[in-house]
Amino acid sequence: MPRKPKDPPVNHVSCEGMRVNEIIEGDCIAEMEKLPAGSVDLVFADPPYNLQLGGELHRPDQSRVDGVEAEWDKFEDFAAYDRFTRAWMGAARRALKDDGALWVIGAYHNIFRVGTILQDLGFWILNDVVWRKTNPMPNFKGTRFTNAHETLIWAAKSKTSKYTFHYNALKMLNDELQMRSDWTIPLCTGAERLKDADGKKAHPTQKPEALLHRIILGSTDPDDLVLDPFFGSGTTGVVAKRLGRRWLGIERDRAYLRAAKKRIAAVDESDPKNLDVSRSKKDEPRVPFGMIIEAGMVRAGDILISVDGRHQARVRADGSLDAGGFTGSIHRVGAHVTNAPACNGWTFWVHKRDGTSIDNFRREIRRRMGALPAP
Repeated sequence: MPRKPKDPPVNHVSCEGMRVNEIIEGDCIAEMEKLPAGSVDLVFADPPYNLQLGGELHRPDQSRVDGVEAEWDKFEDFAAYDRFTRAWMGAARRALKDDGALWVIGAYHNIFRVGTILQDLGFWILNDVVWRKTNPMPNFKGTRFTNAHETLIWAAKSKTSKYTFHYNALKMLNDELQMRSDWTIPLCTGAERLKDADGKKAHPTQKPEALLHRIILGSTDPDDLVLDPFFGSGTTGVVAKRLGRRWLGIERDRAYLRAAKKRIAAVDESDPKNLDVSRSKKDEPRVPFGMIIEAGMVRAGDILISVDGRHQARVRADGSLDAGGFTGSIHRVGAHVTNAPACNGWTFWVHKRDGTSIDNFRREIRRRMGALPAP
């Protein structure tokens, strides 16, 4: 019987000769080894958990639980699972940029083995995150605690990697409270859960889009490349496309691949102007006070006063201030006149002419540099 031709790729484009925004059909290890070394910004991996399930599971009413029974989740023993984990993780590490990062999710069955191998390969663990499910499957036999969480490990490629982390964006996502390492998110249900022609789950371990939204928003920038070597139902591709990231999935099961392709094709891309996120001051380019003078916003001889009106200083041509014969930077002079160990001169001084904070001038310079949006 002739082999059915492969489905066409999803929105196939190229990037320096590399396929992106598509699903590659094949073995994840073999396909990752074909990728250019150092080409990927982020890997999100949802590998087999090696659940070691024996026999069928039934509810108290004797209805059968639709669990994970696929062959891809079965391994001969722990040693075989460890070899598989080391192989795919090594291939993923090779594909990552030096400042790239990896997210991997698992449960108590596998996450401790995964974490050990991850460290053995040189990854540097940044956080473990507990995904607390609001609607977990009960423990029908009553022999153990209800398994209500899964664990994610976030790791940089190395200890020296300058990984991406949008702290302020995640804080804003959490109503301006610092995002914690325990995330309460429900399992996929309703319209988000993909179903096959028979109304059954298209994939047994489909992850919620909310989970990937936090991961991709918080640890990548627009146009970064996100690789998912266990693509499954395509949640990573859906969220990456929606957030303006390039993506690449690898999947060997053709049924999963077709379902994911159809799902991603239905997603509208976001307008790039809506993809900017809240950033911290340290992410913005440094602007010395001298640039404010060079731009003519403040001139030599102008007088700056403190926000409380109690102190004043004269601007000099080199960007220093003079306060009663004491000279130095806007910060040093601010500290001197208040007899304080340190001072943020940008927020301490305003222009005597109209009371404009000199920090407003700095923001205008950054806008001119393209680092901030227009007001």
